[in-house]
Amino acid sequence: MIDSDDFVQALQDIGFDFFTGVPDTILGGIIAVLGERNLYTPAVREDEAVAMAAGAYLGGKIPAVLMQNSGLGNAMNVLMSLHLIYQIPCLLVISWRGFEGKDAPEHLVMGQTMTQLLETIQIPCRTLSTESVVDDLKWTAQTVMSQRVPVALLLKKGVVKTVQP
Repeated sequence: MIDSDDFVQALQDIGFDFFTGVPDTILGGIIAVLGERNLYTPAVREDEAVAMAAGAYLGGKIPAVLMQNSGLGNAMNVLMSLHLIYQIPCLLVISWRGFEGKDAPEHLVMGQTMTQLLETIQIPCRTLSTESVVDDLKWTAQTVMSQRVPVALLLKKGVVKTVQP
């Protein structure tokens, strides 16, 4: 398991300096660390967080948005009509609720279709793992800025330490 503090530091080390999003239990440890470092700007909806990320980028920041995958549906319009059209990069750190059909019923459909949705709207994605975290973060940094597009880093439960067991 990756320590939340180490994960946040790694994101900062590769250049991310603006963090926003909507809470989720899988992301809880990351959000707690960002809060302790005064780096987190909470949003009430995922589309709002993605819009704030666009503004942060236009203001000179390298943004990351944290959300659970159900929020991807809320953020799709802003991603497609703003980020993708105007080549505004950001990192989407998305918790993969409903992975392999293991979660509450409301997470199962998005859990099964999330990667297909990302592929359909041409947002590159990778699933973070403890074994490949260095390569995953290197790919993330390189892809976000070289392609100037949103990039999704998918987090399954138990990969990054959270505040709840």
